[in-house]
Formats: sequence, structure tokens, C-alpha cells
Amino acid sequence: MELWDIYDAHRNKTGRQIERGADFKPGDYHLVVHVAIFNDNNEMLIQQRQQNRDNWPSLWDISMGGSALAGETSQQAAERELFEELGIRLSFKNRRPTLTANFDRGFDDFYVINYPVQIEDLPLPTDEVQRARFATCDDILELIEQGIFLPHSEAFIRLLFATKTDTGMHNWKNFR
Repeated sequence: MELWDIYDAHRNKTGRQIERGADFKPGDYHLVVHVAIFNDNNEMLIQQRQQNRDNWPSLWDISMGGSALAGETSQQAAERELFEELGIRLSFKNRRPTLTANFDRGFDDFYVINYPVQIEDLPLPTDEVQRARFATCDDILELIEQGIFLPHSEAFIRLLFATKTDTGMHNWKNFR
């Protein structure tokens, strides 16, 4: 049984928990984490979800994503999920999410990182992931158009690629 902490609209823990798959009450939210891993060629590591997944079976997705378990911080959830899905051990202890997006039932924390991954070193397939590969922004947008990648918006995919090098709302390097 997988339990998630319930948060209010301001991201405060309510002290209550919900079981995965249960219906949320109005005003209840949960935390989901994602890691987008980039290489030095400005390519994102993407994964193909297993066929037996409840949500988005066999579709391609960004490097990693999953719900935080009850009692976990965003950083702890990112560490656990990254290891479970791709066998990569990284510390997120002193990291803040690159960005957070709200969705109807919660908060999506996205960590955008540069990390030297060799596909052949990943222990694939795992229970959650069939395979992985690197893809450019245009590659991912084409996969979305083909209906074989999670249906993220073009603007969002471009934002992930942009935050690989420039974080925050301002690009000070180009400020005049």
C-alpha cells in the first residue's frame, strides 16, 4: 500500500495521508517529483514506461517521475525514484527544484540536472522502465506529435531545455 501526504493549496502538509488510487477531496493535493537529466550535447535522457504501468503505459517520458511517499521531502522522493527507475544514485539534499508546476491534484517539482549517464550502464529494463535513450528538444516534440510521448506542451518541453543552462526568470547573461 502506497501512502502519500496530503497538502493544502499553499503546500502545507495537513497531517493527513491518502492511499494511492483513492479519490482526493476538494482542496487536497499531493507531491510529485521529476528529474530531467541532460548530457553535454544538450540532449535529455528519456525513458519508455513499462507496458503494465497504470498511467501512460509504454509512452516515453522525461528522465524520471513519481509521487513522494508519506514522510518524504521532495528531495528524498527524487533520490528514491531516480534509483528505482534508472538505478542512478544522486543526492538532492542541498538542491531545490528548478521549477514547480501546479496540477489539479498537486504539485510537480522538476529538477533539471546535467549528469554524465551512459545508457549501457543503466540496469534496464526495470519494473517501471523498458528502455532509455537521449533525445533533443525537437526529437521529443516529434515523439509528442506521434502520440508516443506523454502529452506535455511544446512550451513546457522548451522550458525544460532552457532551464538546463539558465535558471530563474531572468537571463542575466543577455541583460543589457
